[in-house]
Amino acid sequence: MIRPKLSPRRPLALIGATLVGLAAATAVAAPASAHHSIVSGTGCKLESGDYEVQWTVQNSERDIAGKITEVWTPSATEIVGIAVGTDLPKAPDGELKGQQVVKAGEKAELKISAEWWRGDRRITNTVTQTAVLSGDCAPTSTPTPEPSSPEPTQSPEPSQSPEVTPSPSTPEETTSPEPSTSPSEEPSSPAPSSPAPTTPAPTSPAPTPQPSEPTGPLVPEEPNAPVFEIIFACDALAVTADNPADGVTATIVFTTDKGTTKELKLVPGKKTEVVFEAYEGLTVTPSFPGEKPNPADAVAWEKPADCAPGAGGGNEDGPTLPLTGAATGAIVAGAAVLLAAGVALFVVARRRKVRFTA
Repeated sequence: MIRPKLSPRRPLALIGATLVGLAAATAVAAPASAHHSIVSGTGCKLESGDYEVQWTVQNSERDIAGKITEVWTPSATEIVGIAVGTDLPKAPDGELKGQQVVKAGEKAELKISAEWWRGDRRITNTVTQTAVLSGDCAPTSTPTPEPSSPEPTQSPEPSQSPEVTPSPSTPEETTSPEPSTSPSEEPSSPAPSSPAPTTPAPTSPAPTPQPSEPTGPLVPEEPNAPVFEIIFACDALAVTADNPADGVTATIVFTTDKGTTKELKLVPGKKTEVVFEAYEGLTVTPSFPGEKPNPADAVAWEKPADCAPGAGGGNEDGPTLPLTGAATGAIVAGAAVLLAAGVALFVVARRRKVRFTA
């Protein structure tokens, strides 16, 4: 198959958003792993016109379990089996499965936020996925139940009751038993049994209240879209891009509030980064080369809560993290990462720029 040449802007435009602020587990210059949920769904059409969708949620991590923190769907109908607070097992230990009826005309889409804890660091992200819808659902056959009552049997007539012949050895049986008029011995019609259970076709349940749509960082659905990370350390703010082998080649310019610029180059098959020394009031704004940064897209550095006294904020007496080279892995390892704020990085093609939202 001939694959068309990638446009520098197209894959960027397809980034729905990114995974934010991921901390690595060891203090070495190794790339951080992108903790995320893996969501897939398939559906078929019911007789009512609604769609029955089967969802599957998997954990990207093999060594730690996660927890579902938000569940949102445009249809606003319950997903049985996937709810807020549900544990997301480790990858080798299984997966979550859920069933939903999506109302006709609504999008069969699921957006899930999850969290992981590595030591004292909380990692969170949001994933959105659209189900693959097929044709009509297979009809459900209703089994025919076996008769619940036995066939009626005719009791013997009184005239046919055998008489006992008196004998010296059995004087107590000299009289024949009177025919019983117990209803149990009379021919009777079987009691009406309960109607055969039927399996009604699933119908749309009443809409249930659900939380507002998650606005946290999203993992891009496009396979060739780079995954971005924003890392808030005590002494630095770093932005990394993990570009797949079939990813795009492009350059993003980051400009600080003081006018300092650094370029983040997107290289297929490589993970690249830019690092800024942190100080109070630091902001960085992304743009494409030759374009003027939009202040609305700026991301402000926030000092992590667990920084040591004197660290960060441009304090020259405090510890300083290396800003270039292989030692930048220490930033990932030691960073107190801003996760819950839901900072997302995404690119809007029509406006031709990188955009961050919080």
